[in-house]
Amino acid sequence: MNTHASAADIAMAELLELDAEVLQSHLTNLMGRLATFTDGSTERILDAGSGPGTGTLALADHFPRATVTAVDTSAPMLHRLVKRALAHGVADRIRTLEVDLDGPWPRGEPFDLVWAAAFLHHLKDPDRALRHAFYSLRPRGLLAVTEMDFFPRFLPEDAGIGRPGLEARLHAATNTVPPPDWTGHLLRAGFALEARRPVTIDLPPPPAPAVHRYAQACLTRLYQHAATEPEDLAALDTLLRGDGPLNIANRDDLTVRTTRTTWVARRP
Repeated sequence: MNTHASAADIAMAELLELDAEVLQSHLTNLMGRLATFTDGSTERILDAGSGPGTGTLALADHFPRATVTAVDTSAPMLHRLVKRALAHGVADRIRTLEVDLDGPWPRGEPFDLVWAAAFLHHLKDPDRALRHAFYSLRPRGLLAVTEMDFFPRFLPEDAGIGRPGLEARLHAATNTVPPPDWTGHLLRAGFALEARRPVTIDLPPPPAPAVHRYAQACLTRLYQHAATEPEDLAALDTLLRGDGPLNIANRDDLTVRTTRTTWVARRP
């Protein structure tokens, strides 16, 4: 296993970890709701597309009898996950597998729960993966799919630099396509839909310290990918790299606004 992480690996891992830190209450509530669909005997969980393990650790916390198998294509992400699991005191209940889930899925004893967070839209053939997920579960086992409906927004309409609406234009310039409604895909794979729940997240100012870092990471990613007019990129450059009150790190007017949708489906 090559655990050498590139700068892109590290940036993505840090972004995912910041997301979990800032939205910890959302993740805690989501795990609590998910637990209501189980019968109390959840012992084997698969975290599909685990990344650095934010979901893996949350699952281990909320299902203390369970062993969680974290699967990802990235060895550096899994290496980071193992280190975090050790620090978190749950390494004895975490297993990692470096597997491309666009191919065959891990075989063995069936799982009680498959967790797929911000994962399906990365796959070449998500319908094929959902069929694999179906047969990876025991009868009456659960699949939970959760997706971000749009990239978080942080700035007020008038950010104090450039024309109003800066962040909206930057989002539009990335040509981001919202994730599909997975309901039909789940039904075609054989699942029975138990719930589809959209949740609006709106954290008001003043921001917690982690929000500044989260906004910095997210807006840096936009800066790297947005093909927009020079005036807006110059404004964003000031927000990210300036040393005055407009800099993201110094602002007290940041919010976190996004929506997430979760589907809970059961293998009959």
